[in-house]
Amino acid sequence: MTSAATQQSNARPPSRLLTLAEPGRAMGELASFYALRPLMGQLPKGDGHGVLVLPGFMASDYSTGPLRRLLCDLGYDCAGWNLGRNIKVDQARIDAMMDCVDELHDRSGRPISIVGWSLGGVFARELAKLAPEKVRLVISLGSPICDDRGHTNAARLFEYLNGKEPEIMRDGNFQALAEAPPVPTTSILTRTDGVVHWRGSVQRCGREDCENIEVLASHCGLGVNPAAVYAIADRLAQGEGSWKPFEVRGLASLFFPKRALH
Repeated sequence: MTSAATQQSNARPPSRLLTLAEPGRAMGELASFYALRPLMGQLPKGDGHGVLVLPGFMASDYSTGPLRRLLCDLGYDCAGWNLGRNIKVDQARIDAMMDCVDELHDRSGRPISIVGWSLGGVFARELAKLAPEKVRLVISLGSPICDDRGHTNAARLFEYLNGKEPEIMRDGNFQALAEAPPVPTTSILTRTDGVVHWRGSVQRCGREDCENIEVLASHCGLGVNPAAVYAIADRLAQGEGSWKPFEVRGLASLFFPKRALH
């Protein structure tokens, strides 16, 4: 969300071919999600803690409905943000999201996890920075967490709606997006992302509890992509204070490329 004046010259958005392929690929991933939905009941069960799920730019809770319903079935106190479409970025919206964090935290009586898709993942990380004592884990999905809007082809639309320097940045907030929050943080990304270049989603914080997980997916299908859902369920099922790096074995490993993310 940094301004164009501070963008790095080597940042670039995904190719147009990947962008044009997004709708069809996302529909295929949604179909795969529902085809495998009966088997997803075998994913690791939750411990009842609160999970807040934030939608991507221009999206609403409707887009995260399939994931939230699954997480509820797995035993989490899962909630959407109930704030309509994710369009305007201002202090009122940040305050409203903090109210969501406070409400879910108070309801469960313990730290919550936040899952954010695309821009929702940026918010998830920043909310955890504002209230780390209320957040136990952050998971972002294809989120532009690099300090450079040049990695996303949605930059022009974002700036048209919010300006080059959104209100929330004018007091010095949201100025270090690449800095991970002080809680365990997972970035799930895909090299075939057609909205946010995968390099813009790579975490480079150098901490053990700050990881990247690559999946084979589109950007618009990440929230229902079976491999991404598997990783989300695995991360959320960890006991509070007992975080371990993501490991996958057996046939499931075929869906998680093990490549260096530079």
